[in-house]
Amino acid sequence: MKKLSLVLASASLLTLSVSAQTPAAPDKPADQPVTQLPEVNVVAHLDQDRNEIVPALGATSYSISSQRLETQSQGADAPFSETILRIPGVAQDSFGQLHVRGDHANLQYRINDVLIPEGISGFGQELDTRFVDHLSLITGALPAQFGFRTAGIVDIHTKNGDDLKGGEISVYGGSYGTLRPSIEYGGVEGKLTYYITASYLQNDIGIENPTGSSKPIHDNTQQEKAFGSFSYLIDDTSRLNLLLSSSYGHFQIPDNPNQTPAFTLSGVKPFNSSLLNETQVEQNYYSILSYQKSVGDLNFQISAFARYSGLLYTPDPAGDLIFNGVAGRIDRDIFSTGLQGDASYRLNDNHTLRGGLMFTAEHATVNTSTNVFAADALGNQASFNPFNIMDDSKKQAYLYGAYLQDEWKIGALTINYGARFDVSDAFLKENQLSPRINFVYELTESTTLHAGYARYFTPPPLELVQQSSISKFANTTNAPANPVNSPVLSERDHYFDVGVTEKVSKNFQLGLDGYYKKAQDLLDEGQFGQALIFSPFNYQKGQVYGVEFTGNYQQDNFSAYTNIAVSRATGTDIISGQFEFDPAELAYIKDHNVYLDHDERIAASTGVSYDWEGTRFSADLLYGSGLRAGFANTEKLGVYYPLNLGVSHTFDLGGHHKLKARIDLVNAFDQIYELRAGTGIGVGAPQFGQRRGIYFGLGYTF
Repeated sequence: MKKLSLVLASASLLTLSVSAQTPAAPDKPADQPVTQLPEVNVVAHLDQDRNEIVPALGATSYSISSQRLETQSQGADAPFSETILRIPGVAQDSFGQLHVRGDHANLQYRINDVLIPEGISGFGQELDTRFVDHLSLITGALPAQFGFRTAGIVDIHTKNGDDLKGGEISVYGGSYGTLRPSIEYGGVEGKLTYYITASYLQNDIGIENPTGSSKPIHDNTQQEKAFGSFSYLIDDTSRLNLLLSSSYGHFQIPDNPNQTPAFTLSGVKPFNSSLLNETQVEQNYYSILSYQKSVGDLNFQISAFARYSGLLYTPDPAGDLIFNGVAGRIDRDIFSTGLQGDASYRLNDNHTLRGGLMFTAEHATVNTSTNVFAADALGNQASFNPFNIMDDSKKQAYLYGAYLQDEWKIGALTINYGARFDVSDAFLKENQLSPRINFVYELTESTTLHAGYARYFTPPPLELVQQSSISKFANTTNAPANPVNSPVLSERDHYFDVGVTEKVSKNFQLGLDGYYKKAQDLLDEGQFGQALIFSPFNYQKGQVYGVEFTGNYQQDNFSAYTNIAVSRATGTDIISGQFEFDPAELAYIKDHNVYLDHDERIAASTGVSYDWEGTRFSADLLYGSGLRAGFANTEKLGVYYPLNLGVSHTFDLGGHHKLKARIDLVNAFDQIYELRAGTGIGVGAPQFGQRRGIYFGLGYTF
């Protein structure tokens, strides 16, 4: 409770209390209506100015509209990761993880053009598809304003209270005991525009099933989420924006039955692993206050933020000792505060300058209480009575970033060039000057070419870096086979990207994009131990390359899309966190160029939608050629292609009132497919994709 009170108190420092009344209208004849159209125009103008502060010039950007969100499987009730999976170059993994262009995580999230500070990544997804109006994934050779997390920028624009002027109550549920009630409401009160949403979710498949069974064991979850966006118009040129978010998730760790006990616990008889009772709780809270100003050719935005993220893993005290020889309670959290400022200035018709600064202070705490057995020199159990080892740590870290760039227009050619300088002061103090340059050339009215180069600097996420004292576990059943633990380094990349988009017609568009990344100290993450927490480590070098194709067609009531991505991601020689790995595997990787565990050669998605007299029929399919598995990732899992079907209809009840109904059939042919086999570099346990499920939803708009 102290931690929660601390973050709420800090968040309150960033919360602006506003009270505005609708301005009194001048005296008019009784039959003449009073309007406030100029105020709406001001808001739209400020939205446009904000987008101009940090545009994605020259980068590759894939967008999903509100219509696409409605036609995807499960619509607004789909997990947020499922939405991103329908974008080119995104590979599916377990625990809701996303891999963009061969990277493990390394994603940056922005809401209404404001950076969201990082939290501890587990398997709870704090972002809610329901509050999204439209979003883009920006990837490739990023302009200088994007730093630290560079695999992709998930740019989310929320629903607007001015557009809603009302709300919706809905309930969604079906297979696996799924129940998801939610509410959203938005409107305008004078100069204040607001949007709020809240939801609750419970089901019996909170985490991927470790078996191919249609009935997961011990896999219940309860999740609560809330989000609010508030905008106060100070005058025609400035406004304040406030974002508030809260998420809480309780997860049972699913059981894999009939595992063989490996250790003996005094006074406890061995039992079936289907009776294990491990749980994990995840909490995330943040508040962000932004001030935006537009004066002539100058636009700028300054934001202050605070965030708390916590994770608590509770073991099965007896079962974890019997099956794993270790039962550790892990309590991990991070508290972040910071400032971010971005500005653009239009010098003339040919040049626009952009620059910005960012500062983040992070405080990470890890408290562990681990029961283990004594072991002999060969690692064999030497006692049947466990003992406890306390291993607590904390770390303060700082991130600094600054950038400056120029958008230079020369006829049909636009050049965006600049650089950023980043500093990471954590376990090590590291920095880098990173030049960036992009070219966009409008070859014809329908054909646009782009190419770019970016130097990247990616620090490891502080909240995930392993801080345990290896020496404390010497001569125990939790002692590593390899005691070496070199510090995790920041990744440094050379990144190249080239592509073309073709507007075949006003209804039909095609895109082709290729990329290559050469990495030094390539960052990857693995899940080690029973807790579903990821730990970063480095390969001494790595390379990632691939090509992406996308096509979109829309005419009248019919729409369709197809995305196909081919990629390859490899690394050589693990040079940090070595204690997490088997010595034989480490020796092999030192001399071989191995596939990264999240390498998937082909990832594709496709979908169609047709609206027939108010009833929308939709279908989509995700294809994956399989992630890596086996010793040093030398094996590959099988392909998968679950098909999802849906139908929805909106009944007009008159005025602003509507009734929305939908039915979704997920994995219609009940394909059994394995996302993870429990083997491979940094892979903790097997996970299977969801079996067939049917879901129903009702929503009332008022």
